[in-house]
Amino acid sequence: MSKAPAPQPNKAPKGRKHAAHGASRGRPQRDDKAQQGRKKTLLPAVPELRIIPVSVADEVKPGDSLTALLLRALKPHKLRPGDILVIKHKIVSKAEGQLVDLKTITPSAASRGWAERYHLDARVIELAIRQSRRIVRRKRGVLITETRHGLICANSAVDVSNVDGGRHALLLPNDPDRSAARIHRELKKTLHLSIPVIITDTFGRPWREGLTEVAIGVAGMQALHDYRGQPDSHGYQLQASIEADADQLACAAGLVCGKLARTPACIIRGFAYRPGRGSARDLIRPAASDLFR
Repeated sequence: MSKAPAPQPNKAPKGRKHAAHGASRGRPQRDDKAQQGRKKTLLPAVPELRIIPVSVADEVKPGDSLTALLLRALKPHKLRPGDILVIKHKIVSKAEGQLVDLKTITPSAASRGWAERYHLDARVIELAIRQSRRIVRRKRGVLITETRHGLICANSAVDVSNVDGGRHALLLPNDPDRSAARIHRELKKTLHLSIPVIITDTFGRPWREGLTEVAIGVAGMQALHDYRGQPDSHGYQLQASIEADADQLACAAGLVCGKLARTPACIIRGFAYRPGRGSARDLIRPAASDLFR
């Protein structure tokens, strides 16, 4: 009776000492033959991002050339291709004269009653209602509105902080996308660089505590990045992944452009944005597909 041939040990591939290292721990070995012909999904390199604060020395006043002020403030930082400029809306609104003297506002009886009940400024409440398209919710001293721009926020984003101590209120720019496009165009004309511009404001969020930044004006880049149809690292085809790049960049900028930081702008360097004719309006979900309207 002939003896069966003794089992031969697995030979390790060149450059690898222990071929059965994984198998000895109960992990199945890879079948290299089964891998042939299968395309490997290459993961994109993770970029290193920098957020560079930009201080504007002078107080911005109505009629100022904001682009000129920004160009002076940007000189030490030497903008380069691929940079993104993020700007807090307040300096945009101030330059555009979006200031309202609260002494000129006569509140309605409803605004006075609401303000007295919750110890609020009736003039700010009245102004917020005038700036709104509709009132979304009014409860426990909180007024949530939809602005004429389609933004859902508190008090139509009417703000008295960081203005002049409460004598004036600051409104949003009339058209933040147009404001961003103008700054983008003027920077390109002067610097011969296409620098995307994002204008931001600080909003609260439903079901979440705390404030965060959102993009209310965008120019020079796509606001959304649609990954649908692309495979993930395991080969699964993405079905619903649309990322709000402009909002994510706005949030990143908020880390250095805080309310008390006196830093109304910053440069984001290293983000692989997609150039194009994007706008902040792209970020507003249509009412037809909004489950909460």
